[in-house]
Amino acid sequence: MGKYLAREKYLPDLILSSTARRTVETADLVTERWPKTQRIDYVEALYLAEPREILSVIRGVPDSIKTLMVIGHNPGMEQLAASLSREPVKRKERDRFDLIEEKFPTGALAVMDFNISRWRDIAPGQGELIDFVRPRDL
Repeated sequence: MGKYLAREKYLPDLILSSTARRTVETADLVTERWPKTQRIDYVEALYLAEPREILSVIRGVPDSIKTLMVIGHNPGMEQLAASLSREPVKRKERDRFDLIEEKFPTGALAVMDFNISRWRDIAPGQGELIDFVRPRDL
């Protein structure tokens, strides 16, 4: 997944990760081959968090951060990704959304774009789902 993120130029300015051992290991593995060291903040509130708690953490991100990655746990991450996604406009976007609803397995990646200038303005139904990749897809 780390190679895929680098190849697709999905490199974040900041990574927020749960403090769980598995998510810490995931953050390390994903970033080990990236061209530069990424800032990773380990956030206790993300540990087994519900969607509203994850969203609250995201809303607290400084506006200087333009690209964010969150590494957390299901079912919270899956539910948040589905909640933040807008109603699909294009066929590819609908296909990606259907895959999220089918199964959001460990190690999956949902890439969303938001037309916002401040993280505190992020809200359900605003995200354009531009990519969804499961480990088995690679």
